Amino acid sequence: MTVEADPSADATRRPNLVLVHCHDLGQHLGCYGADVDTPNIDRIAADGVRMANSFCSAPQCSPSRSSMMTGYYPHENGVMGLAHMGWALGDDWETLPKHLRAAGYDTALLGFQHEVPDEPERLGYEHVDSGTKRALELVDVVDDFFAERADADDPFFVSVGIEEPHRPFRREYLPEGTYDDADPDAVDLDDFPYLPDAPGVREDAADLGALVSEVLDPAVGRYRESLADAGLAEDTVFVFTTDHGLAMPRAKGTCYDPGIETALLIHRPDAIEGGAVHDDLVTNVDFTPTMLDLLGIDPPTETAGESFAPLLRGEPHDGRDRIFAEMTWHDRYNPIRAVRTERYKYVRNFSLLPEVFVPMDVAPTPAGREVHEEFHVPQRPAEELYDLEADPNESENLASDRKPFETAAAASDPEPAHADALDRLRDELEAWMESTDDPLLDGPVPYPDAE
Repeated sequence: MTVEADPSADATRRPNLVLVHCHDLGQHLGCYGADVDTPNIDRIAADGVRMANSFCSAPQCSPSRSSMMTGYYPHENGVMGLAHMGWALGDDWETLPKHLRAAGYDTALLGFQHEVPDEPERLGYEHVDSGTKRALELVDVVDDFFAERADADDPFFVSVGIEEPHRPFRREYLPEGTYDDADPDAVDLDDFPYLPDAPGVREDAADLGALVSEVLDPAVGRYRESLADAGLAEDTVFVFTTDHGLAMPRAKGTCYDPGIETALLIHRPDAIEGGAVHDDLVTNVDFTPTMLDLLGIDPPTETAGESFAPLLRGEPHDGRDRIFAEMTWHDRYNPIRAVRTERYKYVRNFSLLPEVFVPMDVAPTPAGREVHEEFHVPQRPAEELYDLEADPNESENLASDRKPFETAAAASDPEPAHADALDRLRDELEAWMESTDDPLLDGPVPYPDAE
């Protein structure tokens, strides 16, 4: 799996790559239809492309990020839980920065990563500045980085990792006076249709909106200004994304769409049509192959991820007709596997669990307390099936009135199309688990210290 350097590669003619990634954002941006003011980030979509149906491999930090950086699912690369809790990416895994170093790129990390608990140099970064991970505090760090590379000969890759809007939504992180405008009564709860209209939900939604609009968005705008001021914008691919869905109940820590949907905006001057919106299903397992392809570097062929760079270039592209997602460990065992098509979502739950898992950073919050009884007390079914066309909020489990793993022929299902979808997606999920050697097929996955 070692990436060999290509001494003949003409790296100086390749564009730079700037990757800005934040925590727990989902698609909570104005350009995705959310009621939040994000003009700077929306401008990336206007200048470049917005992937409308972008998803992650796991609704939690380290596993999702490990997929984004390797092109493999978490159960393949071993990051089935949080890096600081024993699930770190091993040194032998080839990552995006390692691939780019082999192609002649300078590589740098500014701010946050969570694929390994320490020594991010192990991921392939030559330069690391992890002195802060706060969006606005990173402005000067990013500005200095671009200024130093204004006249550099070699192309560079820089990963800018932002903490916000991770929980808690602390008011001290915001500019003075911001919370004067964070009015819970003014929140549009259409952005959170999977949660009740309750005071705690409104409080958290207002705080989240303030954090995104008053901290994250202006910081990203400043990063782009610094890139332009250094004269580098025209020779750079600029990407904005996030690791997984919002840190709200029934989002983060679940394989429902609010947990696995991700913002993905890509701008490359004169190469990607400005303002384009693509509805194709993509997953962050595809991220590393796509970025390499977009930069003119042959992507690895053995990964689970597939390049969708042809789509971005306006070329013919046979995209995915389904994406897969998973969760195994977080602050507790929560084994889930899921497959999503354009119309259906099938979820398989592998343990006795509460109806909705709420992560430890969300459970004690105002919104978490509002739904504790509803989400924690009932038992989760073994299988879930949702018709996303008729039920985009995934509220009616079409598998709930059938015995677990009952065949369509033996069931008296009033909707044969749904029964067929259940059987088909169950088979496809199991085939995927088998083809990727999912350890969950052999039984419960032990915590690393328990082995």
